[in-house]
Amino acid sequence: MTKTIHQLAADNIRVLAAAMVEKANSGHPGGPMGAADYMHILYSEFLQFDPDDMTWPHRDRFFLDAGHLSAMMYAQLSLFGKYSQDDLENFRQWKSCTPGHPELDVERGIENTSGPLGQGHTMGVGAAIAERFLTARFGDWMGHTIYAFISDGGVQEEISQGAGRIAGFLGLSNLIMFYDSNDVQLSSNTEVVTNEDTAKKYEAWGWKVRTIDAHNQDQIREALTEANQEKDKPFLIIGKTIMGKGAVDDQGNVYEGHFEMHGMPLGNTGASYNKTIENLGGDLTNHFRIFPEVGDFYQKLMKDKVDETRKRKDIEKTWREKNNQLAEKLDLFLSGKIPPLDFSQVEQKENVATRAASSAVLSFLADHVENMIVASADLSNSDKTDSFLKKHKAFSKHDFSGQFLQIGVAEFTMANLASGMALHGGVIPAVGTFFAFSDYMKPAMRLAAIMGLPVIYIWTHDAFRVGEDGPTHQPVEQEAQLRLLEKIKNHAGNRSLLALRPADAAETTVAWKMALETTNMPTALILSRQNIKDIPPLNSGSRYQEALASAQGAYLVKSCEDPDIVLVGNGSEVSTLIGGSELLAKREGLKVNVVSAISEGLFREQPLDYQQHVIPSSKPIFGLTAGLPVNLLGLVGDRGQIFGLEHFGYSAPAGVLDEKFGFTAENVFERALKYLNEYKNDLETKNLTI
Repeated sequence: MTKTIHQLAADNIRVLAAAMVEKANSGHPGGPMGAADYMHILYSEFLQFDPDDMTWPHRDRFFLDAGHLSAMMYAQLSLFGKYSQDDLENFRQWKSCTPGHPELDVERGIENTSGPLGQGHTMGVGAAIAERFLTARFGDWMGHTIYAFISDGGVQEEISQGAGRIAGFLGLSNLIMFYDSNDVQLSSNTEVVTNEDTAKKYEAWGWKVRTIDAHNQDQIREALTEANQEKDKPFLIIGKTIMGKGAVDDQGNVYEGHFEMHGMPLGNTGASYNKTIENLGGDLTNHFRIFPEVGDFYQKLMKDKVDETRKRKDIEKTWREKNNQLAEKLDLFLSGKIPPLDFSQVEQKENVATRAASSAVLSFLADHVENMIVASADLSNSDKTDSFLKKHKAFSKHDFSGQFLQIGVAEFTMANLASGMALHGGVIPAVGTFFAFSDYMKPAMRLAAIMGLPVIYIWTHDAFRVGEDGPTHQPVEQEAQLRLLEKIKNHAGNRSLLALRPADAAETTVAWKMALETTNMPTALILSRQNIKDIPPLNSGSRYQEALASAQGAYLVKSCEDPDIVLVGNGSEVSTLIGGSELLAKREGLKVNVVSAISEGLFREQPLDYQQHVIPSSKPIFGLTAGLPVNLLGLVGDRGQIFGLEHFGYSAPAGVLDEKFGFTAENVFERALKYLNEYKNDLETKNLTI
């Protein structure tokens, strides 16, 4: 029987995917072979994009959740000329553009980094929210569809509940998700781990669901057509597929649906790799060859897509000519930049918690940044994001005229939605919760750091001073995790995170300024629950102007020539250090410098002479941190000393905990003085030895 061009194209994807895995001797061939029919129909007939302009902002987007199916993506996109034969042959090899799990590369058609299951499709939900937000402001002419692809494992990951619930609740009819339901996982069939009714689950969340034979290309077309016509609900296509579709054994017998085909080359299973390539119409002399008929088909297809996109771009051009001011606003949104703002105009009260100071900034931003989307995990009145909400209503079903997302208790989901919004572009996402609950968000934060996404995390209740809530709510080790991310560079060569723990209200204003001006990495704002005494101005009389030095990562908030000792900290500990420095000066006549080190990562990027000016290695350095002592280890050096918390917190009022744990000016005085004497004695001993 003669195959149609569409069957040939799907089989070509199967051949290329199997060949990549076989040559690399590593990867996942079975899933790509099963989903090839869907991918070809989606990309050839439904997905709207410009092959000559892959970053066109109004394109449809495809978010892959099952990153282990990377060979499927590379094979499909190679048909559009985005990956060469050499690229495919170097699958999973050093410095190749075809890594084992897809990494963000919009120019080639990769919209998100994926791998850890559950996150990719949740990013797609975030992108769908961003699309609805922008369309509500600029018109349906720019509307586009977000397609997501999920596997059995992604459906099982708990985050799928948050993503499914939010998408259904908001009525994201611009979201179409394909569930590659092949009933096979890496180490077993799905029946070993679950018997849930996935369709009913998504229907309960408010989705429209259709189940199809995803090897029947007509059924795929019908489902995608229906999904694109749906205007009320997100759409789930449950595609029943066969793992390793098209595989045969040495005798040419069908060998499909076996779980070992999920995660190892075909040649390492009961299937025959060469016989399978032959069965699918591949060339045994060149397994990476694009079938001539398929190549011709896709060449014409690309021209058609360019022509179709040109029509939409003409519509945009006409809109721009009629709406000059709106067009300028859209361009600003898409640039990722904020409008010119005078942050000195933010009115801060005296001696407030930095979460309250953040609230004042958010109230200011609510009036000036029109494309900012703020979300909170059922804590808006505690993390103080409600100051933004008071000026902008929350999203509701089909209503995206506001700028706030009430996510509910779903921190992991919230963080991934923010990543999806950032990936889509045109909006500035900021998400809030307690700092202790950043643990729930770590996987999403890590992917955002890898991708270099400008997501802002607002984390309040930053230390043991949460008090009566006890150790479950009192962060101790969390800041250390962020400081580690500040030390890691992403593949673009940039620091992967900006972590800011401001020392008072003025620094909080500046920290927000820094966060909004940082467009190539996520920013973490670590904010206090308890009130903090403001840092006195050093020279200028303007605390805000001096706090602008936070942009160097660390700076002197108390300074003298040739200090006897330098005290280093961040956040609420800085005011405690200033109190300790006053005692050292009054009682011992010592000259003391105090450093506010809001970001070690940023500080270590400054010129060495500046670093030595602020924290001179020739001086004794004493650090104070409400977290693990390691937080300040890179700043105080080997000869320095750090007082921190080396145990979990306890339930008691914050003031009591400060006393019991030793976070007082008096304890700083005693410990710093003892350390200074030990430091001097050590120097004298060494000099005598020499």
